[in-house]
Amino acid sequence: MLQSNPIVATVDDDRRVRESVQSVLESAGYNAVTFESAEAFLQSGALSTTTCVIADVRLPGMDGTALQRRIRLDRHQLPVILITAHDDDDVRRQALRDGAFAFLVKPFDGGELLEQVAQATNSA
Repeated sequence: MLQSNPIVATVDDDRRVRESVQSVLESAGYNAVTFESAEAFLQSGALSTTTCVIADVRLPGMDGTALQRRIRLDRHQLPVILITAHDDDDVRRQALRDGAFAFLVKPFDGGELLEQVAQATNSA
């Protein structure tokens, strides 16, 4: 169990992905919150208490890469892990260049996700 229980927000329009990621995170001691859109996350007020964001690259409305850029402008220290079912080298390179902490392709292993989240929350 983690000592400080960092808050990790997952932003994905697929309910099953949100629930799966939430379950993995909570099993490792994280406080996990989920949102079905980038707009819902930004409007929730959770940005100020979140330690790490996991966001799908392809979202209706504001996509994950736009959310990452917005977060970077608003709060430079918040790590963003981007996830996608559509591996695209150009999108990956640009996201990492723009400051994404990690870029994972679905389906990813829960252990791989937890490793990235642990590194991200320790760097925050």
